[in-house]
Amino acid sequence: MTGVKAAQDGRGEDGAVEVEVRYYNSMRRYAGGGWRRRVQLPAGATLGDLLARLALPLHELYVVFHNGETAMADPGAVDAIETGRPLADGDVVALSGPVPFSRGYGVPVC
Repeated sequence: MTGVKAAQDGRGEDGAVEVEVRYYNSMRRYAGGGWRRRVQLPAGATLGDLLARLALPLHELYVVFHNGETAMADPGAVDAIETGRPLADGDVVALSGPVPFSRGYGVPVC
């Protein structure tokens, strides 16, 4: 029964959440090899908690996606990251630096 409840409230069976982080463009150098990795966080974790755990230089982020939706009010503005967004088990967070010679994204990259 605990597995069913866990699936409904966005937490794994042990109360933690596991998030897949995808790294694009210049952010790939922080992936530790490859372009994605899984990160475990305590229940109730937010996007801000994840970014703090990753210890990335936030000024290098151009856009952040959470489950395919933009998680920034203004791409390129670090203070516009929606750090209070709650994370659930199985969520996908994509991080990208700027794309050379572009003014922004016309379509999502994740």
